[in-house]
Amino acid sequence: MDWAGWALFGLLATGALTLTMIAAQMAGLTRLDIPLVLGTVVTEDPDRARAVGGVLHLIAGQGFALGYAGTFALLQQASWWLGGLLGLLHGAVALTLILPLLPGVHPRMASHRAGPASRAVLEPPGLLALNYGFQTPVVALVAHLAYGILLGMLLDPR
Repeated sequence: MDWAGWALFGLLATGALTLTMIAAQMAGLTRLDIPLVLGTVVTEDPDRARAVGGVLHLIAGQGFALGYAGTFALLQQASWWLGGLLGLLHGAVALTLILPLLPGVHPRMASHRAGPASRAVLEPPGLLALNYGFQTPVVALVAHLAYGILLGMLLDPR
């Protein structure tokens, strides 16, 4: 397996994904703030949460990059299109499984069942994270597509 490539290119691809999501948020295309969502698991302070969440997202991105590297090694090939397909699958899993399950485990995220007494500071993502804006699924898929394409182009499958 390409361990050096995984270590470097996993960080690069995660950085690109994160920057894409932040740029889309700043452009008003989505309200999904991945570092804030992840960081508020640990702390209530939004500024600290973004910093901690950024680190947590880089760690998670490295974990997913390891999965991509393993897949490329197993298939004995890596390409931009194979990485792109994995990126779309990754984004689809994030939108349909990971984000919808968060309200059940996130201490500061409301759920659809939370009543008026809820002290949650984050709204639940909803179906395909649509509560964060109707363009959020497209933005998330594009960001994950870029992540996968970068890894497919940069990782050595041997």
